[in-house]
Amino acid sequence: MRELWIATGNKKKLAELERLLRPLGLRLLTPKDLAVAWDPVEDQPDFAGNARKKAQSLAIAAGGIALADDSGLAVDALGGRPGVHSARYGGDGLDDRGRLLRLLDEIRDVQDEKRTARFVCSLCLCGPDGTVRATADGACEGVLLRAPRGHGGFGYDPAFVPVALLGDCGPDASPTFAELDAAQKDALSHRGAALLSLCAKLAAKPSLLER
Repeated sequence: MRELWIATGNKKKLAELERLLRPLGLRLLTPKDLAVAWDPVEDQPDFAGNARKKAQSLAIAAGGIALADDSGLAVDALGGRPGVHSARYGGDGLDDRGRLLRLLDEIRDVQDEKRTARFVCSLCLCGPDGTVRATADGACEGVLLRAPRGHGGFGYDPAFVPVALLGDCGPDASPTFAELDAAQKDALSHRGAALLSLCAKLAAKPSLLER
């Protein structure tokens, strides 16, 4: 069975990637399976740069094929923030819920029609020597509620209503990412879109996964 290293320590993100990659029949490994510590600094100015840095460093450390994801939320009223800082927004003292509440407080005075945002995902696949073999991007447009709703998903999901699910009664009557089941979210999400694009490239050129 072919192996693929996944460059993340986020259990919920890993679960999504495992689910989306399952049709490829790969054995997935994570940094925990390494014999050495792996903790790259995500200091690039964009999602693609961070994904590339993580994939290259893990591929070289593992001597195998590595896939990295970098993703986050870009809020129009905040000029694209939190962006690449989504997972660290507000500092180390906040958890997912704390970051979400901080964000909603920051845009509390923004009018409903201007509460637009999008989730963005960049993927990078690297060979054992760190050479980039494939990249893919995905995005999901949506709007942000004034208060979180739902218990599924993670991060900013409880406040994000995808445009595709907006009903005639507006976002308050439409489901958030946190209220969708896994299959529903995968069909709409930024990560799902990016993985769909990447899988098409892998299907067209299976050698991308060969060491």
